[in-house]
Amino acid sequence: MDSAEIRRRWIDFFVQRGHAEIPSASLIASDPTLLLVNAGMVPFKPYFLAEEPPPAPRATSVQKCVRTLDIEEVGKTTRHGSFFQMCGNFSFGDYFKEGAITLAWELLTSPVADGGYGLEPERLWITVYLDDDEAYDIWNRKIGVPAERIQRLGKKDNFWSMGVPGPCGPCSEINYDRGPAYGEEGGPAVNGERYLEIWNLVFMQYERGEGTGKDDFEIRGDLPAKNIDTGLGLERLAAILQGVDNLYEIDTSRTILDKAAELTGAVYGKDHRTDVALRVVTDHVRTALMLIGDGVIPGNEGRGYVLRRIMRRAIRNMRLLGSNAASMEALIRSGIDAMGPQYPELVADSKRILAVAIGEETAFLQTLRTGTGILDNAISAAKAAGGDRVNAAEAFQLHDTFGFPIDLTLEMAAEQGLSVDEEGFRRLMAQQKANAKADAKAKKTGHVDVSAYRELFDLSGSPEFTGYRETVSEAVVRGLLVDGAVAGSAVGGQEVELVLDRTPFYAEGGGQLADHGLIRLANGAVIEVVDVQKPVGDLIVHRAVVRDGEVTAGQPAEAAVDVARRAAISRAHTATHMVHKAFRQLLGDTATQAGSENSPGRFRFDFAHPQAVPHSVLADAEQLVNEVLIDDLAVTAQIMSQPEAKAMGAMALFGEKYGDRVRVVSVGEWAHELCGGTHVPNTGRLGLVKLLHESSIGAGVRRVEALVGADAYGFLAREHVLLAQIAEAVKARPEELPERIGGIIGKLRDAEKEIAALRAGQVLAVAGQLAADPADVRGVAYVGHRAPDGTGADDLRKLALDVRARLGSRPSVVAVAAVAGERPVVVVTANEAAREQGLKAGALAKTAAQTLGGGGGGKDDIAQGGGTNAAALDEALEAVRRQIAA
Repeated sequence: MDSAEIRRRWIDFFVQRGHAEIPSASLIASDPTLLLVNAGMVPFKPYFLAEEPPPAPRATSVQKCVRTLDIEEVGKTTRHGSFFQMCGNFSFGDYFKEGAITLAWELLTSPVADGGYGLEPERLWITVYLDDDEAYDIWNRKIGVPAERIQRLGKKDNFWSMGVPGPCGPCSEINYDRGPAYGEEGGPAVNGERYLEIWNLVFMQYERGEGTGKDDFEIRGDLPAKNIDTGLGLERLAAILQGVDNLYEIDTSRTILDKAAELTGAVYGKDHRTDVALRVVTDHVRTALMLIGDGVIPGNEGRGYVLRRIMRRAIRNMRLLGSNAASMEALIRSGIDAMGPQYPELVADSKRILAVAIGEETAFLQTLRTGTGILDNAISAAKAAGGDRVNAAEAFQLHDTFGFPIDLTLEMAAEQGLSVDEEGFRRLMAQQKANAKADAKAKKTGHVDVSAYRELFDLSGSPEFTGYRETVSEAVVRGLLVDGAVAGSAVGGQEVELVLDRTPFYAEGGGQLADHGLIRLANGAVIEVVDVQKPVGDLIVHRAVVRDGEVTAGQPAEAAVDVARRAAISRAHTATHMVHKAFRQLLGDTATQAGSENSPGRFRFDFAHPQAVPHSVLADAEQLVNEVLIDDLAVTAQIMSQPEAKAMGAMALFGEKYGDRVRVVSVGEWAHELCGGTHVPNTGRLGLVKLLHESSIGAGVRRVEALVGADAYGFLAREHVLLAQIAEAVKARPEELPERIGGIIGKLRDAEKEIAALRAGQVLAVAGQLAADPADVRGVAYVGHRAPDGTGADDLRKLALDVRARLGSRPSVVAVAAVAGERPVVVVTANEAAREQGLKAGALAKTAAQTLGGGGGGKDDIAQGGGTNAAALDEALEAVRRQIAA
């Protein structure tokens, strides 16, 4: 049974039994505490925490998940994978233990002909929590599982919680006996490899308290409503039903593995090292495909860093398997072939996905070339200093700045007889990850404990947003936070976070910056709003400063948005929609939005495209948008179902979370997009849109920055004045400026070349004189010379090599120095005879550079150094002489 059929049967089974089908959420987590969705229940977390009402009493889904905490173990074992699909069924106060157990057993053991998976009942073993007699009795007495195949396990194995105070409860796991070939008998309590866990049933019935670890916490009592959360690993079940050994050999993985083997000539099953590399490639390519499909772009932080890391590990392992050629296109295509039957959007979006993957591979292959050179220098410097390892900072810089894999750094250093400060590297990596995660969370929560917002949410509920129809609203203060805690009041000068029962203030989201403005209370207090966020569910929090008076909960208020700022942001947001449509019209449907920021009078727009956009296309897009402005099309918003929105061609954006009912913003009949932001009533209100420039922000992603309205007009006015001034200066009409300035630049370059040639001639002219009178230092011919200020490093190298050649075969060292660009530079050369006596140019250059207050190094025959103390040039040349004499 292939994976697509397993998925189809799961959905059909539960839908037929009254469950609402919930499509898989994007891998891009909306939870600020997560980078990526890492469990099947993550999209349902707000329902279990009572932050939002569930969509139905019963639900089912097949959720895409990515976990990378144990990424180093991927491939080394046959159970670790970074991407997996979690089949889940959920009950929100509806059925409980008996219902969940009965449904699970029916689906697993029903014959294939009847829509089940056809597993043999006698091969299924059950675990329950130690004292969960209710679950034990259901399995034993109602289902008929013999007592010898039901095992009781402790809190660590069979009790579930989120790791923080909240819902928790015992769980029951269904395990499949794979037979004697996988080890000793005795059930899952003895052998988790033979008795493979395939389905976990979580019975949420208690509320947990504070504590650490999996078993160190108190149980506060029963929950008001009992819930069910189950998860079946699709890949694990596929391995069983397809009769293969592990998740790397199932249909959706084996296609990629076979392609990697074909491209490298490797044979799977031949040896452990080859198998590990093939499995790493297989897993990481599949994960990369799904992440790119959901709109993640390779980058140096957050989820972009996760994608970059796994792609580069895949490319690295292809090289270990013997393939130095580009291979990502073929591998991703094989992944689309494998996953497409379950996720047809991968096929439809294949052009964009391939562009991102190929762009990242191209960049990384260049990184490997660059990083290898940098690492070679670090290894040489370590050896020259008498060290035996590459320091942590250098390894981290290679990894963080250049994307150079740490395993490659370790391997190449070992080849040169050096180790790497791996512990220090891991420490720096952990610090960076902690900072990135804290930054992502802090934007939403303002560094406040999320539980404080939940408490505020419990007190106030979800406020009504009135900002689509008005900018001033009558309201009541429902609650406030001061210094991260719920407070009864706040006074002048204090920073406060305020919740109203209704508000016209737009909370930052969908690329649109938050509204600013004032809240005036009936008691005369004035609060200035400087930011608005949604830290938990639909809770709208106004971050503000009390300018005057005292704020208390329950006070009537008037909330007034800064209208000028709102109008400028709305113009920018509508313009973003229009530029998005224009690029898709001119570049194709793969030019989808990958991010945006709409601020007062300006916006930036990120979109998928594999290469720089020609100036002519930018000009066409700008003209198209401004022509639509002249048409003064109406900008309208409608609420409709997702299928209705798709039918009218509305575009949805990666990473955004949409409900069953969506808001579609339309620019006439020209553009339709799912959007929760604020917009102008018609396109004529934009006035003017000016695209400033276009650039790359990552593999396969471009960014356009633009101005709109008065800001665009002001920019063009300044440009006009500047152009007139330049035309006056060079005595040319504006249309003649490119040719005239090009001619001036050409003449300037010719003059610079002539000057450089003259300077080089003057520098090299003294070579013969210097070679004719070297100093004899312990039998070594030494020339130390200070060249005229302004002599560049290239000319210094030419002079040093020329003098060295004139000195012949006797042991010779030449050191020449100059001040170039206000910084001292020294070049040292040593011929073969000098090197045989132990005189290395790299070590001598380092000595000279230290005298100059800097550093240097290089090869044994020629090296360069520099510093900051130009006054010490003569002393640096003397330091070289002293080291030769030592």
